[in-house]
Amino acid sequence: MTTITTTDGTDIFYKDWGPKDAPVIAFHHGWPLSSDDWDNQMMFFLTHGFRVVAHDRRGHGRSAQVNDGHDMDHYAADSAAVADALDLHDAVHIGHSTGGGEVVRYVARAAPGRVSKAAIISAVPPLMLKTEANPEGTPMEVFDGFRNGTASNRAQSYVDIPAGPFFGYNRPGATPSQSVIDNWWRQGMMGSIKAHYDGVKAFSETDFTEDLKSIDVPVLVMHSTDDQIVPYADAGPKAAALLKHGTFKSYDGMPHGMHTTHADIINADLLAFIRG
Repeated sequence: MTTITTTDGTDIFYKDWGPKDAPVIAFHHGWPLSSDDWDNQMMFFLTHGFRVVAHDRRGHGRSAQVNDGHDMDHYAADSAAVADALDLHDAVHIGHSTGGGEVVRYVARAAPGRVSKAAIISAVPPLMLKTEANPEGTPMEVFDGFRNGTASNRAQSYVDIPAGPFFGYNRPGATPSQSVIDNWWRQGMMGSIKAHYDGVKAFSETDFTEDLKSIDVPVLVMHSTDDQIVPYADAGPKAAALLKHGTFKSYDGMPHGMHTTHADIINADLLAFIRG
């Protein structure tokens, strides 16, 4: 397997496909998945002449199942370690859900010249958790439910999430894809239960407000009004408003995992943003 080793000794698995001199797109996956979640996008952009890179977050997929570092600062540092090892310059970084938070934290801290643009899809910034300062946020009880489901019966929870709200298969008239559900389960079960348990805190309690304000490159924010995992009103529009060079694209009726269920639409919009 292709891996890099971080300064704290964690082995991070990555994919690096396409011509080394082509424009680079780096993908950052959501909880509790892996770089495989970007299969459709990676193949699409390969056929359009790009070099595509994606890594498995620590504790996820084929990366090391370490005890520590399951927080957004380590996620961003691991992303930087991959970019440094592969010597990526002027890359476009694209993140989904938790990966969107990872992109925001990484881009806000990236060395000059590393990043040209970014896009976040159904992403967790600015802050998911309901607090006094964020009264529209999601109550802690919801995140406790994710933790309890992971700890008590991860195998069943990782069926229920994709079969229900993640892909909108619980909506009237929806036609569930068993292969999509199975692929989500497969990716989730590859990873570390501890990393997934600890990761709930990372994606739900990290405040990205200052990161968003500090980013100087163009960022495309993509969010659906029917996102049942990261509620629209407290995420996409707020994140875009905090960015210096943000572009907000709203979608109606698509699920949290819309880059999978509506890949043709999402891929085309990403391509237009990258080339624009």
